[in-house]
Amino acid sequence: VQLQASGGGLVQAGGSLRLSCTVSGVSVTVVSWHRQAPGKEREWVARMLGGGITEYADSVKGRFIISRDIIKRMVYLQMNSLNPEDTAVYYCRVRYRGSDYWGQGTQVTVSS
Repeated sequence: VQLQASGGGLVQAGGSLRLSCTVSGVSVTVVSWHRQAPGKEREWVARMLGGGITEYADSVKGRFIISRDIIKRMVYLQMNSLNPEDTAVYYCRVRYRGSDYWGQGTQVTVSS
């Protein structure tokens, strides 16, 4: 099982980024994105459940959109209206048959 996150970078406040997560070895039915800012614990950002239901942390609701392509085994996070508080390393996670699989993380830096 491998997860490869990409799409991070440096963006100005108010800008947008789209993160991608390439998954191999498991299906992308239950997926989520998490982030970890310097000096803080990793926190959940968004998830998509098996039926396509999406849930978001209050801090990103209305700005971020999680999606997936089951056939391509891709997971995406569209991030809009970014602000400096969104600066973190972003991780994708796939839950499959009771086990969690994580990607290596991609850095997102938002300048003010």
